[in-house]
Amino acid sequence: MPLNSMTGFARVEGTLGAARWHWELRSVNGKGLDARLRLPQGMDTLEPRLRTELAKHLRRGNCQVTLTLDRTTETAPLRVNRQALRVVLEAIGELQREMEVMPPRPEGILALKGVLENSEEAEENEESRAAFDDALVASFADAATALAAARAQEGAKLEGVLRAHVDEIERLTGEAASSPGAMPQAVQSRLSDQLKELLGASPALSDERLAQEVALLATKADVREELDRLAAHVAQARELMDSAEPVGRRLDFLTQELNREANTLCSKAADVSLTRIGLGLKAVIDQFREQIQNVE
Repeated sequence: MPLNSMTGFARVEGTLGAARWHWELRSVNGKGLDARLRLPQGMDTLEPRLRTELAKHLRRGNCQVTLTLDRTTETAPLRVNRQALRVVLEAIGELQREMEVMPPRPEGILALKGVLENSEEAEENEESRAAFDDALVASFADAATALAAARAQEGAKLEGVLRAHVDEIERLTGEAASSPGAMPQAVQSRLSDQLKELLGASPALSDERLAQEVALLATKADVREELDRLAAHVAQARELMDSAEPVGRRLDFLTQELNREANTLCSKAADVSLTRIGLGLKAVIDQFREQIQNVE
């Protein structure tokens, strides 16, 4: 199964009656799933449903969710709120009985808040509001699906880069294993010559004592264990990338182990060529680690 990136973007539009809206979802890398919702006033009740829906599609990442809503009523029919009009006319009648005033113009009365209203808003009830909320959530589900698809597409590109890094780590590990500086006999011979040179004019050691000292130093300089671990980590990295589960956290931990072995290899290396290979390993592992930070 391809790896998923934590970087993606999706935009989905929706309509219901006179209402128009669009969702915008953006995600970047994060330790867990953290959603920040920006909803119009009065839409806060949707937040639990939106978070539940998002968790069905994403496991990790910082996700910013924005809903832009336009409930324009330019084409919607208008109607007179008879009850509000009655209240206004009664108030005008009482005022005229108490003092001499000019009767108000009809357009002035209709301009009063609540007298003239949009028929769709006037007829909105609990059932219609629930239907509107359901439409918004369904549209959000489409946006979350699109975001997951975008992250999968980005992850497919990322996987190719990661596998190339793993191949390079394997190649350098094999090169280190075949390097003369990693051969036990070469290590022992080099250490023996260095020890004799350091002793110089000092009292000579017996052949037995010299062999013991060389063996001790050779054991400390032996890098075969580090190379074996590097090979095992390479195999585990490929196994994780073939997994059907999100593996970003485990790959991140694995890069720490790879880096630890490369550091030990460099510290033990007494040969220039082996040191060069160790530094090359550290560089590739660091590049691998940077890319892993964006894997779900």
